[in-house]
Amino acid sequence: MNDSKHNTDRPLRRIRSFVRREGRLTPGQQHALDTLWPRYGLAFDAEPDFSHPSGKPAPLTLEIGFGNGDSLAEMAAADPAGLYIGIEVHRPGVGRLLKTLDARGIDNVRVYCHDAVEVLEQRIPDGSLTRVLLFFPDPWHKTRHHKRRIVQPEFVSLVARKLRPGGHFHMATDWQPYAEHMLAVMRAAPGFRNISPAGDYVERPAYRPVTRFERRGQRLGHGVYDLIFERTDGGDEQHPD
Repeated sequence: MNDSKHNTDRPLRRIRSFVRREGRLTPGQQHALDTLWPRYGLAFDAEPDFSHPSGKPAPLTLEIGFGNGDSLAEMAAADPAGLYIGIEVHRPGVGRLLKTLDARGIDNVRVYCHDAVEVLEQRIPDGSLTRVLLFFPDPWHKTRHHKRRIVQPEFVSLVARKLRPGGHFHMATDWQPYAEHMLAVMRAAPGFRNISPAGDYVERPAYRPVTRFERRGQRLGHGVYDLIFERTDGGDEQHPD
């Protein structure tokens, strides 16, 4: 009798927080991917080079899901002493970012086009990150899809492992129910402290650019919620409310 359908030894398939909606690459984006990837791109199956162009030690910021890359380019241009790693699975956005970096002469950005969780697990050294940025992730509005939200206890534990003590995990969303979900997950997460004096949200820091998407939402009356949690020295201590 074949019990393969009920075999509990098979590894469970991880629920992904994204769906690949490739879209159409413009000729310019395709050209950027063809010609600029060797300069800015990081291959997932190769050992990463996170050295700053200056050769000096640099704080390392990781942005997960950078979209079209405009915010990432702005932040990197304003902070030339830092090194920025961007992760995005959608190639049109990657191509657009590469074009922007080349046109503006920004050389302190490196890019993965791969699943962010796998990059964090396999390519980012523990305790190496100064900041992890997660701006306007898919909120997965429908209740049956909430399990797809990237901010979950297991993911937060992974972020905690990769941040250095004193490093920040900065999230932003314009969807209040997701903001409340993020806040609840982070309040329960060991090894983090909310930097908000009120214990909830913070004003947008000057380093986070306002995106076109965000400005459109503000015109429609949407609120924007920024959360910043600091990695504490004690990895197993509970964050107080």
